[in-house]
Amino acid sequence: MHSPTVDSPPRPPQPRTAVRTAWVLALCSVVLLVLVAARWRPLTGLDDDISRTTHRWAVDETGVTHVMRVLSDWVWDPWTMRLLCAVVVVWLWWRRGDRRTAVWLAAACVLGNLLQQFLKAAVDRPRPVWPDPVDSAHYAAFPSGHAMTATLVCALLVWLLHHHGAARGLRLAASAAAGISVAGVGVTRVWLGVHWPTDVVGGWLLGSLMVAVAVLVHGRWVR
Repeated sequence: MHSPTVDSPPRPPQPRTAVRTAWVLALCSVVLLVLVAARWRPLTGLDDDISRTTHRWAVDETGVTHVMRVLSDWVWDPWTMRLLCAVVVVWLWWRRGDRRTAVWLAAACVLGNLLQQFLKAAVDRPRPVWPDPVDSAHYAAFPSGHAMTATLVCALLVWLLHHHGAARGLRLAASAAAGISVAGVGVTRVWLGVHWPTDVVGGWLLGSLMVAVAVLVHGRWVR
């Protein structure tokens, strides 16, 4: 007589895969950081070519530029992302009673912001300067704070939905919204002429690295 089959529980993420992902992202981040800090000519030349083209489009397409400013300054602004993160932290603390995860999420966002500010000060890369700017921004250029914050917050929130077993439809919708937000905020920063393309790529890489490290920490400390 055969015993009835029992569905096996889902396998947890493999630590080795997460560690390898973190190392790859760290390597890519360091290589890009070194090239940007060294003002490597092929890279700065590519940045300049792309930025000049997109800035010309931004000056010509005023309607599109206005939409880009609204998305960049309000929808995908780092403070909007931080507010979203704070709401989730409060929900985890009070509604689910998962206080360790709440502290973990808050710490990840704070550390991401500190890393971003440290690198901006250390690299001190000038932002693009235009005779006819369509937007303005302050502080150093590398990495893009918009791109890094959006990547960190959106990816962590999507991961939390998977971790807590949210409905498949919700997870798919959240993943789509996160992907659009992360890609979209990078496009807006280059279009508005306030960041070089490699600033955005650096933000994406560093944000992804922070996510990989945060997930590893969650697996070791929270659970």
